[in-house]
Amino acid sequence: MNWLVFWIIIYLVVIAYFAFRHVRKGDIDNYLVNNRNTKTLPLVFTTLATFVGGGTSIGLMAMGYESGFAAVGIGIAYVIGFFLVSFYASRIHSRGRKLNLYSFPEFLNRHFTDDKDHVFARSFSAVVSGVNIFIFFFLLAAQFVGMATLLKLAFNIAYLEAAVISCMVVIAYTAIAGFSGVIITDTIQFIVILLMIIFVFIPGIYTDTGALTRLSELPESFLNGTHYGWVFIVGLPLFLAPSVMVRMDIWQRLLAAKNEKVAKRVTILSGLGMIPFYIIFPLVGMAVYISSGTSLDPKETIWVFLESHANPFVLAFAVVGLLSALMSSGDSFLNLISISSVRDFSGWKKQKKKRNTKLERRKILIVTFIFGIIAMLMSLIFPHIVDLMVIGLATIVIFVPITILALSKRDAGKYRNLALASILSGFIVNLGFFVGGILFPEIIEIKASFIPAFIVASLVLLLGMIIKNNIYDSGKTQTKIS
Repeated sequence: MNWLVFWIIIYLVVIAYFAFRHVRKGDIDNYLVNNRNTKTLPLVFTTLATFVGGGTSIGLMAMGYESGFAAVGIGIAYVIGFFLVSFYASRIHSRGRKLNLYSFPEFLNRHFTDDKDHVFARSFSAVVSGVNIFIFFFLLAAQFVGMATLLKLAFNIAYLEAAVISCMVVIAYTAIAGFSGVIITDTIQFIVILLMIIFVFIPGIYTDTGALTRLSELPESFLNGTHYGWVFIVGLPLFLAPSVMVRMDIWQRLLAAKNEKVAKRVTILSGLGMIPFYIIFPLVGMAVYISSGTSLDPKETIWVFLESHANPFVLAFAVVGLLSALMSSGDSFLNLISISSVRDFSGWKKQKKKRNTKLERRKILIVTFIFGIIAMLMSLIFPHIVDLMVIGLATIVIFVPITILALSKRDAGKYRNLALASILSGFIVNLGFFVGGILFPEIIEIKASFIPAFIVASLVLLLGMIIKNNIYDSGKTQTKIS
């Protein structure tokens, strides 16, 4: 316990220093996108810290314990996704700078709304931001579940108390520091995770699995990755990979890049950099399965592993490091949904006008507190970190069809009604399969709900465009004849 207190005090001093260093910088561009002047290495660190730290790392360990190599499939899908994003990274950055964009929802609002139609603009903006916020609540709640679990086991306190403490720490830091503070702490926390990988996780995996030879003891469905079914494992590279293109946290980092070259370089390096993490974290879960059996709560996998392979000093460092990584992801997600809510939810105006940045930031602080409380309540009602992580990561894929359309066609705005229909249909299908997975888990795999959602969203947009274009061409032909 003394070592835990020691490391927590050091950690709190460090984040307090950076938080109050950045609170003195009142510029809204610094708060939202770090003045669009971030270099490659900090952006790679903050991207990796979000994608491999926090709830993702603990979630992948839990998923490895629950399903074996199915968890590695998520990493493969993400690597493919980052290379897909690299084709659009320069375009995203240049448009963001040209149009003064701060978020992914704002990009969609600019391309699919018309100032002359205020009703549609508000409706479209509300749907885009509302669905994004809904999705990221799952990811934020996953961070709180991970933090609360670690605090509960490390300090022997109730899960409720641990969840409240986790929530308050994330809210406080996010509200004070903004994105510029997120980048710095992400860098520190990524280094901590890297040290844990080298000195704790790899040696522990080597010992528990007999230099990987004992992996053969795992169930066959663990080894071939089909524990959640073939549909899930095949759907990951086909449908989850494109979701990287529409993640708000990726857009925020591309918009914060110093130039187009940095934006593209960051996506490639981040994709390559996450490969070892998405192999090692599931292997931790598999090692615990081999050494401890099948009776554990999956979200406690990390604690069981650390207790077996770390002395009190290292255990305390690892726990605080994981807590910091969870906070790293948590403050990123909370920062994103708060910004999106305040700037985008009421309908973005294309015309330039002077903004009251002090009022805007005050609203972001208020929303940050409210959203943090809501996510904490989700973590108490639905404390299943694997489901929260996968659902949050995958549902966002419903935005892919209209995003590719907006990035590829200058006249994408003429399909605005189809874009709205695409999002709504995909979201409704995903929500239906999600609820069905809760009610009938033996029939519907809740983690695969993103697959039919993506298919429906794509078909609605593509078929709608074909019909609309055919009608337009027929109209032109009739005009020429007459």
